[in-house]
Amino acid sequence: MDEPPRIDFPCYYPIKVIVELAPDVIDQISEIVKIYDDKISLDDVTQNPSRNGKFVSIRFRFWATGEPQLRRLFDDLKTNKAVRMVL
Repeated sequence: MDEPPRIDFPCYYPIKVIVELAPDVIDQISEIVKIYDDKISLDDVTQNPSRNGKFVSIRFRFWATGEPQLRRLFDDLKTNKAVRMVL
């Protein structure tokens, strides 16, 4: 049986959050991420709107310290009503 890929923490870890576009939603999502990586900057964030403009995917280059941190971050992101998916 193959072993799942092992991540050597700490490391930069890409996170993609797909949200329904709403006022201040990108700021709200960024504030959640900053709780877990207070050094994240605008250079670490990219946005890509959907074709119809209803959704936007936000990519973060996030400093991850371990799986428990990532689980808590994903759970916190999912509490935002605009979030449709966290990858």
